[in-house]
Amino acid sequence: MLELRPICEHCARDLPPASPDARICSFECTFCASCVESVLGNVCPNCGGGFVPRPIRPARDWTGAFLGKYPATDTRKHKPVQAEKFGELVARVGGVPPAER
Repeated sequence: MLELRPICEHCARDLPPASPDARICSFECTFCASCVESVLGNVCPNCGGGFVPRPIRPARDWTGAFLGKYPATDTRKHKPVQAEKFGELVARVGGVPPAER
């Protein structure tokens, strides 16, 4: 089950379950679109992968699988990116398309 995390790991901006601005990597690291574009350059600082828009879980019970039955987590993971360490990662993988990393 996809873990819907409540904030951007970098800037701590709220990202409620229906937020179209949430971005995730394949490990579900969660960042806001602004940080992905302006700070991270589509490179996850935790795994080196790329980001995609986080799916929005249905709020209504259409089929039995919905937000009320499978709620978002309330665990907040706030780990601002360390510029020096991240710069080294970007230097290695920043020019490689996410599908080839």
